[in-house]
Amino acid sequence: MQYPIELLNPLELRGVPSYLLSLRPGAFIIILRNLDPPELCNGTRLVVKQLLLHVVQAKIFTGVGKGEDIFIPRTPITSSDLSFQLKELQFLIKLSHAMTINKAQGQTIRITMLKRMSPCFSYGQLYVGCSKVG
Repeated sequence: MQYPIELLNPLELRGVPSYLLSLRPGAFIIILRNLDPPELCNGTRLVVKQLLLHVVQAKIFTGVGKGEDIFIPRTPITSSDLSFQLKELQFLIKLSHAMTINKAQGQTIRITMLKRMSPCFSYGQLYVGCSKVG
């Protein structure tokens, strides 16, 4: 059975990135799944260098392969959260303007901004957020 694209695109499914991804060279991105461990693992931050038709060229910003240039291909994703099986090609990346305190562990960051929301931080989170600034 065929479903119109206008119906499928806005669906937010578990484990499936959004269909709309606005990138430009210099943008910070984050890997959503393990692509090529240990260099490209879930949570690795990268900087976009060049946008090509079927791949994104990026430079690893944090982690084991820091400084390496890599290519991120579109990856087939299958979701069975619906009454039918949805298959699509997606880049397993997301813009990374912000990150959680848990993702920041083990990194050194030049500038940080902590957004305090209600309820307040749990024990130790404020320390982790502040101690990552080099």
